[in-house]
Amino acid sequence: MSNKKIIAVAGATGAQGGGAARAILADPDSGFTVRALTRNPDSPAARELAGLGAEVVRADFYDEPSVHKAFEGAYGAFLVTNFWAHGSAAKETEEVEVLVRAAKAAGLRHVVWSTLEDTRELLPLDDERMPVLQDWYNVPHFDAKGEANKLFTRAGVPTTFLNTTFFFQGFLQGMGPQRAEDGVLTLTLPFEDGKLLSGVDVDDIGRTALGIFKGGEKFIGATVGLAGDHLTGAQYAEKLGAALGEPVRFQSVPYDVFRTFDMPVAEEIANMFQYYGDFDREFTGARDVNKVREINPALKSFDAWLTENASQFQVS
Repeated sequence: MSNKKIIAVAGATGAQGGGAARAILADPDSGFTVRALTRNPDSPAARELAGLGAEVVRADFYDEPSVHKAFEGAYGAFLVTNFWAHGSAAKETEEVEVLVRAAKAAGLRHVVWSTLEDTRELLPLDDERMPVLQDWYNVPHFDAKGEANKLFTRAGVPTTFLNTTFFFQGFLQGMGPQRAEDGVLTLTLPFEDGKLLSGVDVDDIGRTALGIFKGGEKFIGATVGLAGDHLTGAQYAEKLGAALGEPVRFQSVPYDVFRTFDMPVAEEIANMFQYYGDFDREFTGARDVNKVREINPALKSFDAWLTENASQFQVS
């Protein structure tokens, strides 16, 4: 263990960080080991990582010295922030600023930053097709991360920018098929018919990050667009139906209608899907599944993910 390079993994008990930690720990020949950063080292998830061989340390984005200490002696880091923990682009930016300062101070040799496009590069705020949110953003959880890319570059932190996308797990977390009044299972999304929606197994973020760390210097300064599949809403519905054993239809909800739904993030989600739809060629074009598979040979298609996860769907 002593001669292995330490990868500090932010948010190690969350979906992305946990996936990265497990991917590294599952590959004993990678030359890397994990230092798992978490606010609560005594949590069941943290103890599980320790049992797999991770060094678990306390680190809190709002206790900057703890982050600096957690990065000391590490070779690299997998960095991710969780917008949904607070819903504030401003807070997310503050968190990234802490990570950048700590990475710079520790002299990390390679950072993989889990990020997203800044939608304002293709959709200026004065474009009236969608409402501006939190004063400065189209899709705050995209734009804050995309804007933060520049912080790593300006600080001279050697970084690979890993652009993620819609998680297949979203279909298990409230966005999956529901039975309509006529009894038919229906996949209802604010997404236009015929448009392509890139999706990925969240665990492939970590597996791809490991491939990037293995690739080393050739990935520093590069942007890697991640996806496991590019499918239309109808294709997602068809595949879900095959996995669930009964037909699933796709129902497209207009973006403006979805924005009126009585849910806290309706505008944010509608804006996100409108960005996916309005710029599907640019978004999917930046995510070459074959190139991702060269980095991560275990990359899962939606079919492969469904084979493993169909039993988790609960439909009545």
